[in-house]
This record gives sequence, structure tokens and C-alpha cells, in this order.
Amino acid sequence: QVQVAESGGGTVQAGGSLRLSCAASGRTSSINTMGWFRQVPGKEREFVARISKSLGRTFYADSVKGRFTISRDNAKNTVYLQMNSLKPEDTAVYYCAATNQIFDYARRYDYWGQGPQVPVSS
Repeated sequence: QVQVAESGGGTVQAGGSLRLSCAASGRTSSINTMGWFRQVPGKEREFVARISKSLGRTFYADSVKGRFTISRDNAKNTVYLQMNSLKPEDTAVYYCAATNQIFDYARRYDYWGQGPQVPVSS
């Protein structure tokens, strides 16, 4: 089993920055890809970004490309989401997730964190 736990959420003003962290524990050797998702109440969960554990390849949703950066520290089994130039529409609960599927085919994530809230005030 794998557990993931996020940290770093909180209120930020529009135009500001925030960094989320996601620490994985347990059978981390089984993880190939980790991702960030977000959800606004009443809406479907939205993909934000993903990163491959081995090569550090990344992929972003168009809505965050150029503003958000996903990175990893394999020694710490931790993934980060650096969010810059935040907008009020980025307000959501942000979830970290892990999967054993390889990067190019990562669609189903089996392990999810609790999700910190990130309110962006205008």
C-alpha cells in the first residue's frame, strides 16, 4: 500500500505564489507517476499536472501551463507543485495522487491524499 499526504495549502492573494508538497510513504517503489488534481465544490475533479518518478517528465493542463511547476525529490519521496501568478479561478481543493501506471499511460490513480484548500482572494 501507498499513502500520500499533502501540505502547504492556505489562502493567497491573486498574483501571489504558493508551494504544495506531497510526501509518499509505504510501498513507494511501486509508484511510477504522481499527479496533482483540483476540485471546486459542485464541479468534477480536474487534472493539473503529473510527473514521472524515474525521468522527471512532466505534463500540465493548459489552464496552468507556464504558471505552475511540478517537481520531485525521489530521495524524499516527495512531489511539489509550485504555483505562481495565482488567479481567483485557481481556488480549489488540491489533491496529490500516485499510480503505478507509467507516465504516458497514467490515467487511473489509486492513492490519494486528503487535499488542502487553496483559496485565492481577488
